[in-house]
Amino acid sequence: MKKVFLNDSIIDSDKAKINSSDSSFLYGAGLFETMRCNNGRIFSLSDHLDRLFFSSKALSINISYNRKYITDAIYKTIAANELVDARVRLTVSSGPIGSEEQGSALLVAATKLESYPEQLYQKGALAVLSSYKQNPFDPVVGHKTTSYFSRLIVLKAAHQQKATEAIWFTVDNRLAEGCVSNVFLVKDGVLHTPSVETPILAGIARKSLCQIATDNSMELVEKFLYINDLLDADEVFMSNVIMQVLPVTNIEAHQVGDGKVGPVTQKIAKLFAEKVEKETKK
Repeated sequence: MKKVFLNDSIIDSDKAKINSSDSSFLYGAGLFETMRCNNGRIFSLSDHLDRLFFSSKALSINISYNRKYITDAIYKTIAANELVDARVRLTVSSGPIGSEEQGSALLVAATKLESYPEQLYQKGALAVLSSYKQNPFDPVVGHKTTSYFSRLIVLKAAHQQKATEAIWFTVDNRLAEGCVSNVFLVKDGVLHTPSVETPILAGIARKSLCQIATDNSMELVEKFLYINDLLDADEVFMSNVIMQVLPVTNIEAHQVGDGKVGPVTQKIAKLFAEKVEKETKK
């Protein structure tokens, strides 16, 4: 039986219950983090918690648990499910609307870490363009809230087209991100990625990749990008902590570069995998 951590204890997942007036359940007024555990350790846990508490302050979502309590809850959940390599989902809600007494809800779940199909990393993935647009003036843009339905709708449509991801643009036509990932372009050996001011969700893998590029003297440009930048790129890849670095060789009917996984993508994918392995073996 799968185990989860709910509020203050480990319980069977089928016995987990939330308040019927919980704000996350009713209104999507919550936050979540999807984390990667290798060798029994969470990759970049501090960055995940930094983002969680930054968003909680920005969106006035009260979290009544501190970092140590949440960290302990995460590792208790991994241990309870007897996992070494895991996909961990942390969800917090500010609790019932208008109630100051019950405080926030905390749910941690862990499942076996499942990688994306290996052929995608060897041959490259297909991505499509989202027909919906991201609104820079939406107050939750750039935050990982539980109000994720629009992304799931677009991702499901992409999967129906045999695509792995869908790429979003803003209402003013700036390149933004994938449904569940950040996007990087390579042009003439230079890495490009949309600025966080686009706005985009500042991914944990994205942060690591930017640092890897800097540490390895790879030229990196963060700026506003557009459709022509995407279509003119020599290489394109998507990133999150689960997929890591996923090469994209086709965008709808358009072939990216020569249609093969490019050398910059291969190099930074290798460096990212090494970083994950090194940090989780400390």
